[in-house]
Amino acid sequence: MNGIINVYKEKGFTSFDVCAKLRGILKTRKIGHTGTLDPDAVGVLPVCVGNATKLCDLLTDKDKTYEAVLLLGVTTDTEDITGKVLTENEVNATESEVRDAMMKFVGGYAQVPPMYSALKVNGKKLYELAREGKVIERQARDIKIHEINILEMTFDETRPEIVKEVRFLVSCSKGTYIRTLCKDIGEALSCGGCMKSLIRTKVSAFTIDQSMTLSEIDAHMKEQGPDGLLIPVDIIFDELPKAYVKEECSKFLYNGNQLRKAQFEQEDTVPEAKLRVYDCNKVFTGIYEYDAEKGQYKPVKMFL
Repeated sequence: MNGIINVYKEKGFTSFDVCAKLRGILKTRKIGHTGTLDPDAVGVLPVCVGNATKLCDLLTDKDKTYEAVLLLGVTTDTEDITGKVLTENEVNATESEVRDAMMKFVGGYAQVPPMYSALKVNGKKLYELAREGKVIERQARDIKIHEINILEMTFDETRPEIVKEVRFLVSCSKGTYIRTLCKDIGEALSCGGCMKSLIRTKVSAFTIDQSMTLSEIDAHMKEQGPDGLLIPVDIIFDELPKAYVKEECSKFLYNGNQLRKAQFEQEDTVPEAKLRVYDCNKVFTGIYEYDAEKGQYKPVKMFL
């Protein structure tokens, strides 16, 4: 069983919980997720099965899209609504001020990771230190906000011009904490803020409308088995051109050797670039990259 399952992670589950339950559903041990999603967050969690686990690090690096709700005027120790309230401040931000403040975060910025995160410092996870009541200095990391689209604003009932909550879509690079983005927007508006809810809607090519809950995956396995459940590994690399190795050269491919252009079928059409390489039976075997100095294609990642 090899491939990727687009899981809809439900509230209350950790990413580790999802993998543990899938091992029971799929009756296989070789399973890995592609980046943590907070227990209270929901949405897309691609899970790799079998030889697709070699993709975990690649998918973790992919851009992601989230739908979040920012609550203004409240700060917490976890930077989201589940944490201990640290401050409650009056909000005086108007719609135009909120828009201006949020749009200033589009592009690259140095983001300080939250204490309640799985990042490790000296071998210990930050959230473990936070639960011990410790707060340590964290180094800012360069992340990128590709786009922010404001979907809806909720206004103060007594002061209709003042914004209380903002629901927005954000597309961002790996390593971005949406909780921290919410906190930083609140600070920019001089009232503080925290994340009220989070839905991950997209990871690379995996979208929320095509995701499946654990119960749906379980029902699918009982009724149909794995057929139609696992997304083939090579789909992740569909932007790369395909190349097929000649049958008599298969041993070089299976051994992970470098390949010459003459070892490919229709060699004249094979570009000198990164390729999806298949054997003569059209079975995907790996990603190869052209080495101009040697005039050969070298393996980047094998999926045999």
